[in-house]
Amino acid sequence: MPSIGQIFGAIFAVLFVLFAGGIIWLDSLFEESRGQWVRSVAEEVGASSVLAIFAHPDDEQSVAGLLIRARERSGATTRMITATRGEAGSPMPQVSRMEDLAIIRHAEVLKNGYALGISEQLVWEYPDGALAEEDFELYVDRLMQQMIAWQADLIVTFWPDSGYSNHPDHQTAGRAATEAVRRLRETDRENAPSAIAYILAPSRMMSRFGGETGRTVVENQPPPTHQMPGEPRAKIRGWSIHASQSDYLRQTYGIPPAILYRLYDKKHYYLVEFDD
Repeated sequence: MPSIGQIFGAIFAVLFVLFAGGIIWLDSLFEESRGQWVRSVAEEVGASSVLAIFAHPDDEQSVAGLLIRARERSGATTRMITATRGEAGSPMPQVSRMEDLAIIRHAEVLKNGYALGISEQLVWEYPDGALAEEDFELYVDRLMQQMIAWQADLIVTFWPDSGYSNHPDHQTAGRAATEAVRRLRETDRENAPSAIAYILAPSRMMSRFGGETGRTVVENQPPPTHQMPGEPRAKIRGWSIHASQSDYLRQTYGIPPAILYRLYDKKHYYLVEFDD
């Protein structure tokens, strides 16, 4: 007859196997079977000037690894345009008066951009939650002007049809960035970017835990062409910098950043390169 110690040992072993299996399964939800593994997307295309185009403060969290490695591995200059100041967001937790949220989030994205090594940032004042209702032609024209001024050769943005989370502002930012590149390639190829990297959401995780929104995202984004390290530590630090949103991941997905990014440690991109 087994002793008490042997029984507890067997129980512990079973629990350990179940726990380890659960971690492996969770980790698999953030993996993709497709996409070339690269150390840096910017390095892959030989970019010297990278421009990230997003809608809200904290959107840059999705491409922290690309921005860091573009600078550190490729010596590229990184810049960013954020269309809105995030005034329509829900503070998690509330760190200021609601009427001051735009000021707070504006400051947070500038601070996180500095931490990511971004050389220059613009935060425009389009209305949060209503970017799609603004003058699209003017938005595209402003983006084209900055692409020329900054001589951007790699654009980083959201896939227009899915917007990473099916957010209309994300979709509009991705659509406008794509259109700005298309027009420059037609009218001023010498100053036009040579590649666009679209950040994609993890399809398995979104399909299983993202509900109807997640399924919509997966149905409307392409399979990744490339994957690269996501720089988890920088993302964890970034959510601390974005203090007004620091509890967003835990409240939304039930997982704090320090745990989530141990699993979600890679990022997946759809890379479009143009023939010059």
